[in-house]
Parts: sequence; structure tokens; C-alpha cells
Amino acid sequence: MHGHTEIGVLAAFLLYLRRFFEPMQELSQFYNALQSATAALEKLAGVLDEKPAVPEPSTAVALPAGGGALSFSSVAFHYRSDQPILPALDLDIPAGQTVALVGATGAGKSTIAKLVARFYDPVEGTVTLDGTDLRDVADADLRRAVVMVTQENHLFSGSVADNIRFGRPTATDEEVADAARAIGAHAFIDALPHGYDTDVHRRGGRLSAGQRQLVAFARAFLADPTVLILDEATSSLDVPSERLVQHALRTILRQRTALVIAHRLSTVEIADRVLVLEAGRIVEDGPPTTLIAGGGRYADLHRQWRDSLV
Repeated sequence: MHGHTEIGVLAAFLLYLRRFFEPMQELSQFYNALQSATAALEKLAGVLDEKPAVPEPSTAVALPAGGGALSFSSVAFHYRSDQPILPALDLDIPAGQTVALVGATGAGKSTIAKLVARFYDPVEGTVTLDGTDLRDVADADLRRAVVMVTQENHLFSGSVADNIRFGRPTATDEEVADAARAIGAHAFIDALPHGYDTDVHRRGGRLSAGQRQLVAFARAFLADPTVLILDEATSSLDVPSERLVQHALRTILRQRTALVIAHRLSTVEIADRVLVLEAGRIVEDGPPTTLIAGGGRYADLHRQWRDSLV
């Protein structure tokens, strides 16, 4: 009997000891989390304190409704002063025209797109949208007017509908579905376990590459920008997936100004106009069929592309 009493006392002691140390262990874990959060906050504060390289204008100018005419006037740009990317670019793109930019890596294609999106400002010259210098446009207005779709479009954890609605947060469920139908994404979305409410999982892991790109196109279609930039938007897709998005491309490019950067000439062929770039200069300019018939650089690229399909 006495032995049982000692065991009971020991068990009670261990129980109280555990209750004593558990809060201390939790406090230790909380302290570690607090230390990590403090370090992250310091890094975040450092980023927020950085002065933007492309500052907001002191007095913003409103963009005119509609339109979409782009103009580069004597635009020079470099990342390093000893390595000019665009020596002096003059280019006019009428509203509603789809222009494909073609050329070797480093020719200046992505730089032109980034200047239109105002990720950078030109070192010299001006880039204008409907006659307005992009440096005079409020950032919020510019982000509504110019949308870029890349080969790696980020999908957030959440529903398909929420990811499409990211293009215009105030859109209704009906408008989201209409955008998906216009792009050709409604069929596969409707077939998902919960339709538009299906969680795409982290980085859109539940969807295929072609499906993720269709969601990105539906997002851009819903945003309805004045200028759309497609920067290698189909380069990460296999041939069946690329064919899946071809209809979507034609829909999203219709009746809006567009810049298309692509190595695959199947995408370039839907453009109204092709610009062949070399070292930041335009060496050929014209409709794709005209350039193919002309026998120049684009004709060589087109022939090589056709031969690669055989």
C-alpha cells in the first residue's frame, strides 16, 4: 500500500513538473518565432525605405480614355553606361496594332516591353501612351492601362475565381465566368471538383501549365488593359498546350494594342506587324507575310522554324 502511495506521489510530481515546463517551452518557441519575425521585419522595413527608381509624378496627368497609341522618341537606355541596350530608338505603334518583337537574346526586346510597363525610365528620350509621357502618369492608372503576361504567371493559393478576379478585384462572379468563356478556359474550370471555387493550391500546382496560362489570360482579359504585353507567354508550354492557348491569344489581342515577344513563330504569325531587332535597332519592319516574301532575316528565322517542325 505504501508503495502505491509513493508511485502516486511520483506521478503527481511528474505531472506538475510537466505543467511547469510546458509554458516555459512554449515561451521559448514564441521567443524564437519573435526573433525570426523581428529579423524579417527589419528586412521588410529596409525594402520599404528604398526610394523607387521610377518615382510617382508630383503632378499626375490623366490618360485619355481608349486609344493605346505608343511612341518611342529618340529613346536611349542602358543598364550599364558602357553597354547600351537601346542606342536611339524611334518607333510609333498605332492604337489597336499587335506588334511582335523578334531577335536574338540581348537585342532589346524585353527592354522595350519594360519601358512600356515603366519598370524603368529611358536614359534619354520619351515613351508616350496616347501622347502622354509615361513619367507623368500615376502608377495606379498606368497599371490599369498596361498589363504584362509572362511565361511564369504567379497563381496564388485560393480559388480559380479569385485568381482570375485578381485582374479586376471588383468583378462579379458572372464577369469572371464571362472572361473565362471568352478565353476558352470555362470548360476545364467547370470540370474541376468545385468549378470556379476549386483551390488551385500553392503556385497553381493543381493545374497544368496550359491551364495556368489560360487562367492568366482570363485574368488579363478581365483587366481589359489598353496595352497588353506578352513576354514569352507561350515559351514554357509544350506543343499541345500551346495549341490550347492559341485561340485565347487571338481573343485577348483583339482590338487592343499589344507587344508580343516570342521565339516560337507560331505566336508571331498572329501579329499585324513584326519588328526584327539587332543590338537595340530595328533592322526589319513589316507584316509577317511581307517579311517572309522579302527573304531577309525574318524569312530566315521563319524557314528555320518550319524546318524544325518536320
